[in-house]
Amino acid sequence: MTRESHNANLVFSKPSALPWERKVYRNKHGRGLRQATFGIRLPRYRTKSGAFDGMVVAQLKRLNAAWPELLRDVQCAVEDVPASAPVSWESRRVVLSQSFPANHGIPARIVLYRKPIEQRARDRIDMQFIIRDEIVARLADLTGKHPEDIDPDWGF
Repeated sequence: MTRESHNANLVFSKPSALPWERKVYRNKHGRGLRQATFGIRLPRYRTKSGAFDGMVVAQLKRLNAAWPELLRDVQCAVEDVPASAPVSWESRRVVLSQSFPANHGIPARIVLYRKPIEQRARDRIDMQFIIRDEIVARLADLTGKHPEDIDPDWGF
C-alpha cells in the first residue's frame, strides 16, 4: 500500500470539534482507539485534598492580612486523619485539629485533620467555616488570646 492510497483511506472528523468533544478518536499514530478520560471543563482535575488545601490557604491568607504577627512563627499542616492513639503528653483527644507550641527551636504548629472535618461538614461552605473556626481556635490556644479577639465571627 502506497503512502497516497493509505492517506486517502483516512477519515477526518470536523476540524471544529475538539478531541474530547468527539465520541472516539485515534491516537497520534492512528492505531488504537482512545477516548478522553475527562474534559478540561470538568472539575476532575482538582482532588478533594487539593480543594481542602486551597480552603486552608485561603483562611490563612485572610488571617495573615488581619494579624501578620500571629502567623509569623506558626507552621500549618494538613493530615488525613489524627494518630490512632493519643501521645503520652496529651490529656484529651482532639478530633478536628491540634496545636503544638514552639519547643527547642521548632516553631509552633497547627495541624488540621481533613477527613474528620469533611465528615462533619454538610457542604463546602460549612467546611470553610469549620476550617476557619479550627484555625482561629488553635491560634488562640497558642497565643493565649480569646478566639473572638482574633476573629469576631468565630463560632458563627
